[in-house]
Amino acid sequence: MKEKLYRLIDVKSIVTLMITFVFCVSTLAGRTDTDDFMTVFTVIISFYFGTQAAKSKGGDTNE
Repeated sequence: MKEKLYRLIDVKSIVTLMITFVFCVSTLAGRTDTDDFMTVFTVIISFYFGTQAAKSKGGDTNE
């Protein structure tokens, strides 16, 4: 359980969650276009899950 918590507190995870939250709030407030939101959100989530998949396969993530 502690290992999962430590992984969640990883810098990449924090940045991903913060950017996701900011874009969600700005979109709900009407400050961001939906197309722009989807583009940025897709890139962020793809990068996050791509690095997680590489880690689980033992690939190099440049850390």
